[in-house]
Amino acid sequence: MEQVRRRRAVVAAAVAAVLVAVAAVWLWPDGGHRSAQPPPVAVSASPSPSPSPSPTLPYPFFPPGTCLDHPQLSKVITTVEARPCEQSHDGEAIANVRLPEGLTSDAGIGRALRELCKAPLAEWDGRQGGGGPYYGFPFGPSLAFYGQGMRDATCAMTVSSRQEGRKLTGRLR
Repeated sequence: MEQVRRRRAVVAAAVAAVLVAVAAVWLWPDGGHRSAQPPPVAVSASPSPSPSPSPTLPYPFFPPGTCLDHPQLSKVITTVEARPCEQSHDGEAIANVRLPEGLTSDAGIGRALRELCKAPLAEWDGRQGGGGPYYGFPFGPSLAFYGQGMRDATCAMTVSSRQEGRKLTGRLR
């Protein structure tokens, strides 16, 4: 029983750390405080046959093509959750990226995520043929997990940037 409580506490801490990192991505001002450009990173943008979170990472990470709901966009959930694409959902994972070495803060991770997700977001935005606006919604490891060598992150695209905003009702094109 003690292990179950400890495991729940670790999961809760991990979810909180991810939410802090995502909040830093959304709330960190860009003006004049730009970090050095991260090195080029290979990006995968092809849909995955099994849209489910990665069981090997202690933070949310989804293959491209996974539709999902996120607590910053949905009041009724506390963790990022995969959803059927045919039902109402917050967004869709469009690419996976790998963070560069040398980042030293959650804010730095957030800036690197925004930069790494710019190209996939622009590509996917162009495919949609209107119906936007569309928003980039990157998420990845907190500094604690990054410091342990975890670098994988997900770029998602949404049609809202706030809780209880507009939802997608099908796959992106």
